[in-house]
Amino acid sequence: MNNQYKRTLVTTALPYANGPVHLGHLAGVYLPADIYVRYKRLQGEDIIHIGGSDEHGVPITITADNEGISPQEVVDRYHRMNLDAFERCGISFDCYGRTSSGRHRDTAQEFFREINAKDIFVKKKERHFFDPEKERFLSDRYVTGTCPICSYPEANGDQCEQCGTHLSPRELINPKSKLSDKVPELRETLHWYFPLGRFQERLDSYVQSHEEDWRPNVVNYTRTWLKQGLADRAITRDLHWGVPVPVQSSEAAGKVLYVWFDAVLGYISFTREWAEKEGSPDLWKEYWQSPESRIIHFIGKDNVVFHTLMFPAILMAWNEGRKDGIYSLADNVPASEFMNFEGRKFSKSRNYAVYLGEFLDRFPADTLRYSIAMNYPENKDSDFSWLDFQNRTNGELADTLGNFFKRSIDFTKAKFNGEIPCDCSDDDWNALGIDWKKSFEKLENAYNRFHFRDAAALTMQIARSANRFLTESEPWKEIKTSPAAAARTMALSVNLCHTLAVAWYPVIPHTSNRMYAMLGFDQTLDEAIRTGRVSWDMAMKPQLGKGHRLSGGSDILFRKVEDRDIAPELEKIERLLAEVEKKEADGDQTASIKPEISFDDFQKIDLRVATVTDCEKVKKTDKLLKLQVKLGSGHRQVLAGIARSYEPEDLIGKQVVLVANLAERKIRGEHSQGMILAAEGNDGKLHLVEVGGSDVNGKTVQ
Repeated sequence: MNNQYKRTLVTTALPYANGPVHLGHLAGVYLPADIYVRYKRLQGEDIIHIGGSDEHGVPITITADNEGISPQEVVDRYHRMNLDAFERCGISFDCYGRTSSGRHRDTAQEFFREINAKDIFVKKKERHFFDPEKERFLSDRYVTGTCPICSYPEANGDQCEQCGTHLSPRELINPKSKLSDKVPELRETLHWYFPLGRFQERLDSYVQSHEEDWRPNVVNYTRTWLKQGLADRAITRDLHWGVPVPVQSSEAAGKVLYVWFDAVLGYISFTREWAEKEGSPDLWKEYWQSPESRIIHFIGKDNVVFHTLMFPAILMAWNEGRKDGIYSLADNVPASEFMNFEGRKFSKSRNYAVYLGEFLDRFPADTLRYSIAMNYPENKDSDFSWLDFQNRTNGELADTLGNFFKRSIDFTKAKFNGEIPCDCSDDDWNALGIDWKKSFEKLENAYNRFHFRDAAALTMQIARSANRFLTESEPWKEIKTSPAAAARTMALSVNLCHTLAVAWYPVIPHTSNRMYAMLGFDQTLDEAIRTGRVSWDMAMKPQLGKGHRLSGGSDILFRKVEDRDIAPELEKIERLLAEVEKKEADGDQTASIKPEISFDDFQKIDLRVATVTDCEKVKKTDKLLKLQVKLGSGHRQVLAGIARSYEPEDLIGKQVVLVANLAERKIRGEHSQGMILAAEGNDGKLHLVEVGGSDVNGKTVQ
């Protein structure tokens, strides 16, 4: 941590309050943030953790429409559900706010007015889909139709769930309204846009100043957007649920702030809410508007550009021309990769997930915290599996840490009346086989650089060393031949228990509190850290002297996970996988079955052999390739959703089948003059229909 900072503000991405959080959310954002915050509190630093629910946007209203209730009822339910799950898991927010609150509405509107008064926003009239029966403009997710890439008939207006391509509603074939199931019409509407390009040079300098300390994935995602050039981005929508656009004119009627603009400002409004609860309403400014404060955003990789480009641009717009009230930009944005579940991506829509609240109903929070920390998706996607969870709980937590702690406490109670029998000398402490200085330097470096998997592994190494010391010393034998040696062994062992209670606090705080209580302290470890009685440095040296009394009992810290405990979960996975695979198989079949056509209709399709002459990926997508093809004496550009099955260079020279008379369409800003035929194989990949032979280019395919 840079010495110039006196305090730190940590924020965590706001989960949508339209469903329960799952383990993927916990692993990518909330657990790493909590581990970092707890470590810094142990270091005695001034740090606060701000989070909350994202309660606006189309997903909320769709859930409400589907259930026949109000959006407020939806967000009330899931806000309470997710906050309860976070609290049970030990995620220590200083404030967990809500974007539907009055404080947040006022803050978001304040930002809009400030930026609007500077004439930074751009107003544009455009044509959007409108449902005349429901008398409503339709946001992207309220429009469904056939995907222009894979022909899936139920693609949403923002993305096709089957092939994953990001879309706009006007790209859909045969679009219809989800509200009335009718064909929508295009009507003109006005919206406010934020000109990101105006801030490109400043944003580029901002990113460049952090290239050495930001994670490579964060820099790379951000640089990709900067290289493509930043365009205007809409900040208002025609929607009935959200923060109203604070403009007193008819052109703002029925419009709300777009959720991407609204949600990130929650970090500020929630910090203001925290300051008010602390009894010091202006205290939030010390964290947001002081050069002595550090701001860190913990997010998943899908939210990178919102936190490295869009939110900083909003703050730059606020700061422009001001002499006071200047907002600081984030010092770091440690974005994680994704955690998958049993080899597959978490999917709420297909119910392929482990929800946090349900997990905590069956297993202790710290076993989950440890398992996720040891598989933290820092620089690549990782995986949660029930067998790995069982093995880590049993072999590492129970057999190593739990076994050492219980043996140390029980033997001291049995043979030394529950008291530390002697003081620990520095020589004895340093002869334990643990290089204290080097070990804790590595630990501190891991925490400060957000390497939480390394931090958990290094702490477990200390537990293994402690367990090995006790086993090899054999105090149960020493007590018979040399009571003084046994006393020395147990004094060291119980002090190692204290070390481990403190050192494990960031990762498994519930267990650390239990360990601290069994060591004979009246305060919880949480309270001891908050009041300064315990600090990180105390873990490196013995703290319990001769005569210190342990508490009355000793608990088993970790009960082993039996096969029967996870059997229902494994069976559930098999059932879910079978359902997912069946849906995928059914989806593939039904997606290919269109309304019945006549032979004459089929005869209208002109299939020709085309030769691929060049190919490249389409920017800002992970599914689309842009192919240049030769068709007879002419050339065409065709877009195909096959990027996950082919590398661009592999396609050059291939002779493929092209639907040559398909009307030209514009997809992701690019023109597509036809469609390449492909079929999905048993390997899940798309395989182009290729034609062999020479001199067949431009020929008709019968």
